This record gives sequence, C-alpha cells and structure tokens, in this order.
Amino acid sequence: MIDAMDSPIILTVGLTAVYAAMACFVVFVLRSNRGVPLARRRPLAKDAASTLTKLTDGAVGAINKTLHGRQVRFIPVDKFEQAGLKIRAADFLLMCAASFFALGLIGFIFGGLGIAVLAACAGPTILLAWLNLTAARRQSAFAQQLPDTLQMLAGSMRAGHSLLRAVDGAAEESEAPMGEELRRVVNENRIGRELVESLTDTAARMKSQDFLWVAEAIETQREVGGNLAELLDNVNETILDRAKLFRQVKALSAEGRVSALVLVSLPIFMLIMISLINASYAAVFFTTLPGWGMLAASALMLTVGSVWLMRLIKPKY
Repeated sequence: MIDAMDSPIILTVGLTAVYAAMACFVVFVLRSNRGVPLARRRPLAKDAASTLTKLTDGAVGAINKTLHGRQVRFIPVDKFEQAGLKIRAADFLLMCAASFFALGLIGFIFGGLGIAVLAACAGPTILLAWLNLTAARRQSAFAQQLPDTLQMLAGSMRAGHSLLRAVDGAAEESEAPMGEELRRVVNENRIGRELVESLTDTAARMKSQDFLWVAEAIETQREVGGNLAELLDNVNETILDRAKLFRQVKALSAEGRVSALVLVSLPIFMLIMISLINASYAAVFFTTLPGWGMLAASALMLTVGSVWLMRLIKPKY
C-alpha cells in the first residue's frame, strides 16, 4: 500500500486545495470594503434587493395584512418598546416561524420525531424568553437610573431652568434607557403633547410605579403650586427607600428563585439527555399513547408548579 505522503499526485492535489481555500478566504472574506458605494457612483440608482430580502419583505407584508393592527395574544403591544427593539410584531412572528421549522428539521434529522417536537417548540420559546428578558433588563436599568435623574431635575430647577429645559438636560446627560425615554418625552412635547401626559405614558410603557409618582407629583405641583425641586427630592427619598426594601426582598427570596429554576428545568433537561443518550428508551414517550399522556401531564404539572412558585417568590410591597 502506498502512503498518502509518498504519493506526489495526492500531495499536489492537497496543497492545491489548501491554497485555493486560502485564496477564497482572502478574496471573499478579507477583501477590502473601501470601494465607492453605489449611492455615490450613481446617485439616482437604488441598491437591488436580493431574493431573500424580497421573500422576507413579502412574508412580513402578508403577516401585517393578516394582523390588520390586531394584538397578538402572547406578545403585548408595547413589549418591543419596553425592550428597546426597532422591530415589529410581524418581524418577530416571522423569526419564531423560521426557528420553529429550522430547529424542528434539525431535531428530526439528528434525533427523530421526539427531538424534532422539542427542538421546534424550543425555538419560539427561546425567542419569547429573550424578548421578555431584554424588556425586564431595560425596565430594571430604567428604575436604577431614576434617582440620579430626579437629582438632576431638582438641581436644574434650583438653577432657574424650566421643567421642560430640565427634562431636556437630563435626557442629554443620561444614558439609555432613561435618556431615550426622556428624549421621546421632549420630542412629543415639541409637537404639541402635554408634558405630564407624556410622562404618564412613559411610566405606563416602562411599567414604573416610581416614575408614575413623579408624573403625579409634577401634575399636583402645577395645580396647587409649590417648590417643585423640593417635591422631587421628597419623591426621590421615597423611591430610594422602596429600592432598598426591594433589594432586601430580592435577597430573601433568592433561594426560592433558584429552587424554582432547578425544579422546573431539571425534568426538561433529563428528558433531552435521555433522548440523546438512549433514543430507543426515550422513544416510548413519543411513539405510544401512554407516553404522550405522561408528557402532557408532566407539562401541565410543570406549568402549574411554575406559576405557583412565581407567585410565592414575587411578593408585593
């Protein structure tokens, strides 16, 4: 038998393939993007959309036409604004559908029907969880920035600025998401909307009870008069006390939250691992009627347990 390294033909073909791959990588991946764009070479010409872009735009348009402004039940209308995402409900639904079919196909190829069902359901579930997590993180950042923002507003009011000018200055000095929301309030006021109405709408959109108190305090000061800077300081002290209490409650409920996460995720993790390690053993759950019944009962009990544990570890104060 001739060794592959002793054959000059095989060695030549291998080196040629390696050099060709390196050349393709340099030409198509590392090529320079310093070319003059089409908008400068031909000002009146438009970039031709690819076939994938046309198909995506057509699918999004069809979904929008089907929705007709109706609310998707499992996606709140302001969820994308809470998360700070510049996408529409139709785009998100298209992403969920694409992940459903793509992961389902991959799961069917590598693990059969049972893994295909789990993988297909995991795609939209992960996207929804990511959307809710992004919105929750943005709301938490908004709440953490509120005390500093109130201090800036009070300082600007003491310096003699008007309320709108103080809000505009706070919007310029604050980072996202507080800066984005305050800039939106200023822009809405410039086109004729009442300032307090915009602040109240921001509080509802960000689900911030503390910011709602700020809007109500400003509205009360407009009606009865008084020192707005001192009123904002008092509201700020109340918000700081609530934040301290919230951190205490979060620390005391940390063990319950971790226990809930482990208890809910462990059965799902074990089912996936058994399906990957011993597919014939796990096939009973997906190929027989008692197996589907046990899966349905498990899903129902996990759902009830998750809701129950969430109620227990999320006290109101």
